[in-house]
Amino acid sequence: EVQLAESGGTLVQPGGSLRLSCEADGIFLVAYEMVWVRQAPGKGLEWVASISSGGDRKDYAPFAKGRFTISRDNAKNTVDLQMNNLMPQDTAMYYCAAPYNVGHYPTRLNEYQYWGQGTQVTVSS
Repeated sequence: EVQLAESGGTLVQPGGSLRLSCEADGIFLVAYEMVWVRQAPGKGLEWVASISSGGDRKDYAPFAKGRFTISRDNAKNTVDLQMNNLMPQDTAMYYCAAPYNVGHYPTRLNEYQYWGQGTQVTVSS
C-alpha cells in the first residue's frame, strides 16, 4: 500500500517559518515529479510548488516565489517545503502529491496518482 505522510504543520505567527515534510512508504519517490498543493477553507486546491524527479527543476506559484523552497532527498524518500515569511493567507491544509503527468497539476486531489492526508498550517497572531 502506498502512503504519503505529511508533517510539520502547526500554528505560527505572521512572518514566521515552517518546514513541511512528506515521507513516502510503498513507493520510491525518485520515480516521480512531486508537488505541494494546498487548500484553504472554502477555496479550491491550489498548486504551490513542484520538483522534478531528479530535483534539478523546481517551479513555484507566484505567491510562493521568494518565500517557499521545495526540496527532496531521494535517499530518504522525502520531499520538503520550507516556508518563510508566512502570511495569514497561507493558512491552509498542505498536501504532497505525485501527479500522473509531469507539469499537469489538477485542482482535485483525487486526480493525482498519490497524495497524503495533509498537514494543517495556520498563520495567525
